[in-house]
Amino acid sequence: MRYGSTEVLQGVDLDIDRGEIFTLLGPNGAGKTTTIEILEGFRKRSGGEVRVLGVDPERGGDAWRAKLGIVLQSWRDHGRWETRRLLAHVAEFYDDPYDPDELLEAVGLTAQADRRVSRLSGGQRRRLDVALGIVGRPELLFLDEPTAGFDPEARSEFHELIAKLAARDGMTVLLTTHDLAEAEKLAHRTAILVRGRVAVCGTPGELAAAVQAPSRVEWLEDGRPQSVTTSDPSQVAWELHQRFGGPVPGLTIRRPTLEESYLNLVGRES
Repeated sequence: MRYGSTEVLQGVDLDIDRGEIFTLLGPNGAGKTTTIEILEGFRKRSGGEVRVLGVDPERGGDAWRAKLGIVLQSWRDHGRWETRRLLAHVAEFYDDPYDPDELLEAVGLTAQADRRVSRLSGGQRRRLDVALGIVGRPELLFLDEPTAGFDPEARSEFHELIAKLAARDGMTVLLTTHDLAEAEKLAHRTAILVRGRVAVCGTPGELAAAVQAPSRVEWLEDGRPQSVTTSDPSQVAWELHQRFGGPVPGLTIRRPTLEESYLNLVGRES
């Protein structure tokens, strides 16, 4: 993708499986939102090939779009509508929508069914955004920065909701986020975008291995805590086992988190 002479995406190459929760992670300006908009068919790419549910997004018709659910970063329209009325109205545009009352129960908004949208809390509004995004039973759900501005409790509730929807209905979920803990908690796989390209892609463990973020091995020796940082914790554990002639007191191996892997990669790519 190019804007004038500026190339913002450089040969992004991704394959995402059905039923997968997949995260695009990266610093500001990495190209996450642009990638999502190309996949949704909202933005024309400068080159390359794209297939979403077997269709080029630039040529996707109404039947194809009906298979997509889209939750934008921020949406504050229809504040005067009551929650259930708005959801039921949107449901009328689909051939086989979820029952609005069942969906409100699924997202935890039954008690707010008659409340105006403008009076919902931030977490409740985000739940409604998801309900509106999935009311048509989409095969693929796009979430762009879904928990920006959430407090910890609302964020945790939102994570539980997305995981439940993916597990129950086999829905594919593609989300962008700045929240490393969110990606690690939700995603089966994560792709890290740096300067418009995929720097690495995989499970949290695969990302850690790919960027060679070090692990920390800790143990007790002569009653004192000892530790070492290493890229090969298994080797260190084996050497300790040989030295102690058996179990190693207080042995703990702390493998790198996604955050540590991410920071290690971004620092290396800068």
